[in-house]
Amino acid sequence: MRDMIAAAEAAAEAAGAVIRPLFRSALLVEAKGDASPVTEADKAAERQIRALLAERFPDHGLIGEEYGAERADAEWVWVIDPIDGTRAFVTGRPVFGSLIGLMHRGRPVLGLIDQPATGERWIGAAGQPLMFRGPMGGNPRTRSCARLAEAELSCTSPDMFTESEAPRFARLRAAARRVTWGGDCYAYGLLALGLIDVIVESDLKPWDWVALQPVIEAAGGSMTDWSGQPLRLDGPGQALALGDRALLDEAVRLLG
Repeated sequence: MRDMIAAAEAAAEAAGAVIRPLFRSALLVEAKGDASPVTEADKAAERQIRALLAERFPDHGLIGEEYGAERADAEWVWVIDPIDGTRAFVTGRPVFGSLIGLMHRGRPVLGLIDQPATGERWIGAAGQPLMFRGPMGGNPRTRSCARLAEAELSCTSPDMFTESEAPRFARLRAAARRVTWGGDCYAYGLLALGLIDVIVESDLKPWDWVALQPVIEAAGGSMTDWSGQPLRLDGPGQALALGDRALLDEAVRLLG
């Protein structure tokens, strides 16, 4: 695992070198909502990540948002999203991130969240406590919160829910202390620092969640689907992340 963590960090550095010069740059501002510079940043960053991982682990598989899957049936499969939170990136908000995850026989065992603008990085590996570093500080551990009435709830956008999902989310939202919108992968990092208690989202692709699950679990939390079952690559993309596992039964009941 040490070599794999080192490779994930090197890949994040390579992606960050592509992403940072464009963040809040004149090129991006002048695009006025046109996603073309972001698309090129996504693609260039993913190419850098893929090249580095393929060089170090030629037998591993790769699944990425921009360039699809290679050897997805391999024993070890990397799952990557070079810029998770494109809208945040376009609008100059530092809540996007690069996601690099690793699955072993279909189970996420390593996850890295990198925020190249703020210099924050979370690394979760199976059997190890969460590793976190960043200039603004933070305690890499989820906090105790056994009741939804006391919980801080986060979700990237209400628009991600289908017509049938929206009332289910509304029930859970009504039970929580309050909800904060926005955050993408950065919100999961904040949950892992004990600043958020619950994240409920939908329409997630594998590259959106594979890297997040080991981070949340290494911090002491859990990440499942809405019924409390393990997330699957072929699942509906409904994710429930909890800082305190004691919230699971109540959350699942309200989402049911």
